[in-house]
Amino acid sequence: MTKIRVRVNGVEGSTHAGERLLDVLLRQGVSVPHVCYQENLGPIETCDTCFVEVSPLEDQSGERTSQLVRSCSYVLTGDLSCSTDSRDSLQARREGMQRILANHELYCTVCENNNGACVVHNTFAEMDIDHPSYAIEPKGYPVDDSHPFYRYDPEQCIACGRCVEACQNFQVNETLSIDWSMDRPRVLWDGGVEAGSSSCVGCGHCVTVCPCNALMEKGMISKAGLLTSIPRKVREPLISLTKAVEPATGLKAILSLSEAESAARRSQIRKTKTVCTYCGVGCSFEMWTSQRSILKVEPSPAGPANAISTCVKGKFGWGYVNAPDRLTTPLIRRGDRFEEATWDEALRHIGTSLRTIKDESGPDAVGLIASSKCTNEESYLMQKLARAVIGTHNVDNCSRYCQSPATMGLWRTVGYGGDSGSISDISGAGLVLIVGSNTAESHPVVAARIKRAHKLFGQKLIVADLRKNEMAERADIFFHPRPGTDLVWLGAVTKYIIDNGLEAREFIEEKTNDFELYRASIEAFTLDYAEQVSGVDAETLKAVAHEIVAADGVCALWAMGVTQHQRGSDTSTALANLLLVTGNFARPNAGAYPLRGHNNVQGASDFGSMPTFYPGYQPVDDESVVRRFEDAWGVTLPVRQGLDNHEMVDAIHRGEMRALYLIGEDMGLVDAHASHVQEAFTKLDFFVVQDLFFSKTASFADVVLPASPSVEKEGTFTNTERRLQRLYEVFEPLGDSRPDWRIIQDVARSLGAAWNYDHPSEIMDEAAALTPLFAGVTYDRLEGFSSLQWPVESDGTGTKNLYLDGFTFDDGRAKFFPLEFHEPSEAPDDEFDLHLNNGRLLEHFHEGNMTYRTQGLADHTPEAFVEISPELAAERGVQSGSLVRLISRRGAVKVKALVTDRVQGHELYMPMNARSNSSAVNMLTSSETDVATHTPAYKELAVKMEVLLGTGRSPLPKRNFRFGVRTPQPGVMVEEKWKRSDYVTPPQRRPVGRS
Repeated sequence: MTKIRVRVNGVEGSTHAGERLLDVLLRQGVSVPHVCYQENLGPIETCDTCFVEVSPLEDQSGERTSQLVRSCSYVLTGDLSCSTDSRDSLQARREGMQRILANHELYCTVCENNNGACVVHNTFAEMDIDHPSYAIEPKGYPVDDSHPFYRYDPEQCIACGRCVEACQNFQVNETLSIDWSMDRPRVLWDGGVEAGSSSCVGCGHCVTVCPCNALMEKGMISKAGLLTSIPRKVREPLISLTKAVEPATGLKAILSLSEAESAARRSQIRKTKTVCTYCGVGCSFEMWTSQRSILKVEPSPAGPANAISTCVKGKFGWGYVNAPDRLTTPLIRRGDRFEEATWDEALRHIGTSLRTIKDESGPDAVGLIASSKCTNEESYLMQKLARAVIGTHNVDNCSRYCQSPATMGLWRTVGYGGDSGSISDISGAGLVLIVGSNTAESHPVVAARIKRAHKLFGQKLIVADLRKNEMAERADIFFHPRPGTDLVWLGAVTKYIIDNGLEAREFIEEKTNDFELYRASIEAFTLDYAEQVSGVDAETLKAVAHEIVAADGVCALWAMGVTQHQRGSDTSTALANLLLVTGNFARPNAGAYPLRGHNNVQGASDFGSMPTFYPGYQPVDDESVVRRFEDAWGVTLPVRQGLDNHEMVDAIHRGEMRALYLIGEDMGLVDAHASHVQEAFTKLDFFVVQDLFFSKTASFADVVLPASPSVEKEGTFTNTERRLQRLYEVFEPLGDSRPDWRIIQDVARSLGAAWNYDHPSEIMDEAAALTPLFAGVTYDRLEGFSSLQWPVESDGTGTKNLYLDGFTFDDGRAKFFPLEFHEPSEAPDDEFDLHLNNGRLLEHFHEGNMTYRTQGLADHTPEAFVEISPELAAERGVQSGSLVRLISRRGAVKVKALVTDRVQGHELYMPMNARSNSSAVNMLTSSETDVATHTPAYKELAVKMEVLLGTGRSPLPKRNFRFGVRTPQPGVMVEEKWKRSDYVTPPQRRPVGRS
């Protein structure tokens, strides 16, 4: 980068060409007002408050030529002199702020946004303005209160366009716009419908970036200040009185009162950094609370995974925390009912029962299942309880249901079971390949980064999926393989690349092994064969191959559409092989990204809740590893490998496993062949369930322990990009509930262990000391928004990109892994003639145990449903709202139909948002599993359909965002504002009576 000189107000400095002037000024500590500019959004150029005067630093003609420029958008190209305090620049900025004040009433003392974060308030306070130049003219638009989570007040809107830029070009949902041709421009949803009936997905970006109180979280309204709860009929006269005295007192006097009130709020409002408890993206933010009320969630530019992004669940889906049906006291089964018990009673019962079973049948008669919703420290304690206290390796977590095949595919080929790089690498790739992932709904913040790179920076996008989801709609190439055939078309694309000499030959020769062995294994995967088996035409596969080869960096993303098959590990391996063939490992902006489903599904496995590995994937049969843990824990550890989730269920049915301790998992609904799993629960001699709510699984328990959610504990989560982040206690535990780490310790003590952890940091210290992968992880290094990506060296150096110094095998080389194709375990036939796919919804997480307790989410999507294609609907006489029965070889469910072109032909799609057996997709799924990892083959499911009621109300309300119509545009389109007859560039005064 070219280094250039910059003289600011006579002070010499330097920077690099290509930077924006405002960024340089702010970095140098020079105060320049700016309202519409936000570091993540970039220049919007609507507020006119950041004007400065610039001129060439050396003018060879001897003349001084200067100009006023908006510093937010002025890009430095050469040596420059800048004045922020010249007369013209001061006047221009004042004029810009006066125009803002003409569109925004300053009633800050009774405003919820008077909390130190209001950009309009803070910018105005910095400027020497005591009287408004323009009278406020009512715009004549009503408040839009239709959205369940926020409201829009056009009268307070300054039309800065931050929300539009965030929606169009950062989140890229493309719902918001400003119609500059309107008499009084305002923000529009889908071109002019109510927010609550639009394509708005409730991500909250618009509210987060709004610089005033025009967009406001409903959780803040009437709760955020000393005077904000004043009734409207009292508030409005107070505002009128303030305006009446303003000419005499000036704005500064009024501002001083509001600043005093704002300072008083600081004792009422607590801001606590935490990490989202939903998907694996790992969004971090501050949670604003007052007593036990959650006022709002405020993401920060410092958030390493998400910056200012959130999704509807992370921003607004916290109703479960204070839900009235939270478990708050232990329960013990007495016959057919549960009775409340003290913690001492419950723990004595657990200790006595587990000791008895262990003494009678041995430690392997006990199984433990950790939760991917819990912290790393809690996973560590769970596996330590299993191994060091009970004496068994029978411990697992829910990664068995989703991610284990992806991990296996990476272990086979490159060595680490984690994402190759970071979310920033995905957004920086030349091409993103998405296979079997509904990314926009399952991992919306990652999807936002892809959509942004695709829309603004020319990134190519290829999607292979059974459904035409949002990412498929946006893709440069979208194709629909037959269910269960991804391995075939992946093999064909790879073979085509090799056969045509397009492979990364140098990379293969220098950094890989077993290439010829792999090449021989895919000899049968011709384009014709792939077309015959997968249904994807050869020309499409050729185009895919050439796009991959031409791209400057390819990131492959996949999820449960790949992993939840009988050969999910093999398809994951095929993706890794393709990346190796094209040289897309061991470099930034490339690699494998199996998107983790739960918030801590990565960490639960990383920290040892697996039957074959100690923390850090250290094998349980490695003598040196065993010796290290025995020395540290002072025990003799078991030698026989343990059972995974799937094997535990079978062992219960065989009578070999008599007790189960399960944390934070509604296994009775989310495991495949749910009736088989529930029947197993009835055969247990002793069953402990630890959860937030009395779930379906808890109904089978002997003891139910009340746990605390993430906001009531401290600890760490590890997200999909291997990033460890701290979360802090927002609230004290509700009632008599306890954080899981405390409960696990209490259970260990009930069994005679002398554990004495006082804080999760002590648990992390112990884990790091025993686990080379986390050697340098400490709570001090994770303070605030700081994070580390494993492997972490002892000096605290993390790893953003894997394999830059070699792959994780003894010789440092990757391994190609030979593959062959096997037909799916279950396919449609003459009787069960429909294929049923299943997966997630944006607005609900899995079965909805948490999300249905937020009313806005429940109202938005109140029930489970099945998507049916228009052609199948016509064939069977079905319409949206029809009640149908889906029948598999194992069970039946009743759900309403939703007719949509997202699915095609005889393929159905059913979300997992069911809270009872009657509509739960896993009453239909089989016990077939991935042959390598025992992950259930959820996606290999044939059903038949009966129409029970031909008509009925649609399962999705008309206000659901899926019925909205987006309005894509390049952004705010500020040029349209500048063309208006009532706009002139500051410092000229605007025409009177217009904005």
